[in-house]
Amino acid sequence: MGTSYSIDTPIRVAHYGIDSVISIIDHRLTEKMRMHYSKKHGKHFELIPDTDVDCRAKRITAYLDLVHDIVQENFATLKKSAFKPDTEITKYFEMLPEGSPLKEQYTHMKTAQGEKEHLELDLKSNMSVGSIDVNIMTKIDGKTQNKSREDLPVEFNEAHAALRGFINSKINSSLVLSAGLNPRLFGYMSTFKAFLPHSNGSFSKRIILKVSDYRSALVQGKMLAKKGLWVSEYRIESGLNCGGHAFATEGNLLGPIMQEFKEKRHDLRTELFELYTKAIQSLHGAHVHVVPEIDITVQGGVGNAAEHNLLLSEFGMNSVGWGSPFLLVPEAVNIDKDTLDLLQNAKEEDYYLSDVSPLGVRFNTVKNTTAEQERDKRVEKGKAGSPCYKKHLAFNTEFTKEPICTASNKYQKRKIKQLEESISDSTKLTEAVKKVTEKLCLCVGLANGSLINDGLKMYKGMPGVAVCPGPNMAYFSNVVSLKEMVDHIYGRTNIIKVSDRPNMFLKELNMYLNYFQEKLDEQKMEITEKQVKYLESFRANLNMGIDYYRSLLDDLAVKISKTETNILEDLNLLQKRLNSASVSMG
Repeated sequence: MGTSYSIDTPIRVAHYGIDSVISIIDHRLTEKMRMHYSKKHGKHFELIPDTDVDCRAKRITAYLDLVHDIVQENFATLKKSAFKPDTEITKYFEMLPEGSPLKEQYTHMKTAQGEKEHLELDLKSNMSVGSIDVNIMTKIDGKTQNKSREDLPVEFNEAHAALRGFINSKINSSLVLSAGLNPRLFGYMSTFKAFLPHSNGSFSKRIILKVSDYRSALVQGKMLAKKGLWVSEYRIESGLNCGGHAFATEGNLLGPIMQEFKEKRHDLRTELFELYTKAIQSLHGAHVHVVPEIDITVQGGVGNAAEHNLLLSEFGMNSVGWGSPFLLVPEAVNIDKDTLDLLQNAKEEDYYLSDVSPLGVRFNTVKNTTAEQERDKRVEKGKAGSPCYKKHLAFNTEFTKEPICTASNKYQKRKIKQLEESISDSTKLTEAVKKVTEKLCLCVGLANGSLINDGLKMYKGMPGVAVCPGPNMAYFSNVVSLKEMVDHIYGRTNIIKVSDRPNMFLKELNMYLNYFQEKLDEQKMEITEKQVKYLESFRANLNMGIDYYRSLLDDLAVKISKTETNILEDLNLLQKRLNSASVSMG
């Protein structure tokens, strides 16, 4: 969801028992939100200044502690409300899924004769708050400097400091690591005893790893286990059918990926525990007697209760994540009105896999955001690129000794000049310049929504808002309440108005076919033997995925909605399209 949309989501929903994730990489944003919520709740606020050498970690700790306190206060207030229609405590229980023990206990209480007070007290004792989890994108780990512009030690790097901010906070929750390997950060994590297990195998601070497939889970899981770090959850995310940065697999589809986890999860746990126990004994002189649990979860493109339940029942997922649709739930996210209106009115063709990210990784977004409008106006005025205030994505050293961001005017001015001096063909030059200038300042753009919504100070000349919904967002078109969204997830209502929404697996497959064709088109002029092998391997993986879905069709057909029972016909058409593309040299 980016940095700001869920920045205060736990304050909004955790007292209802709903887990959520805060991105903590932007310490300037967390400090502004701490100031905002301290004032709103009448709490003391003292600014942690930029001049404090460890301001990043301290700001993150202070904000997480404040969020924790407010969540606990909200929860205490909720528990004091009466079991009457439209009260907070009734809302808590009404949102629970049918079949859950607590929901059944609540249903019994409502119809029970006598001893109601005792039953209500028993219900309250079994309530719990949602987890205040945090996310660190491991790639965002640039150096920081002191006032004299001298590099600080590695523990003050962005991701390192954010990690320390989480560790020093009072919250007992999970750290979600995304965007791949960072061995140096993993090594730093191993120095904190907060990640060590309790005698019963539980953890105060858990580790969640976002992965694209089983192999990446095994490789990273081993790396962490050897450092005495246990991954409590592997969170599978669709390579393309997701929000934000999209890390495409080599044609490996979500269904077969989940199937491999289902078949190998026991082996994964056993293999990692062997490495983990040796590391714990070597590093800490301790013995782990209880094998910690491993959850396998999934997210990316889920749109209805049938799909949600299928992932739980057919693939054995422990839970299913929903992200982008909640952008239409102002109760749950911090979003400005213009962006909310844009998302309500956007059509399927408006959502696209873009190249706007300065990281050089494909990025799912929607057309015509105010951040894009702001960028295009600068380009029209001959002032391509934006000021670079936060520098989270400053990694390019093509023209400078110090890393700069490819969305910055400092980089784009130099790059455009280089292109003008080296490309004589006007058409090719225009195309090359467009690739440079399409980059967006995501550091500011993804944070602006909450600042606008809460009336907080923004960076001068940069009011544009970026947003990064997944393509599944195209089928959600109305602002809804938190309860309406939860009821949709559990199949008690349907908020999707279109009748032709594709099955989530078909949607992802179609996106991979488009991605395959795009890669093929890129190589048509000068394709090498290595590229041919890559494309044929990509196609082979897609074909295996299609065959896998076809083999499961009889079983799936009874579990998906009736409007999707033409899945076989759609699979055949998509496979025909895949295999009609020619990949060859010469």
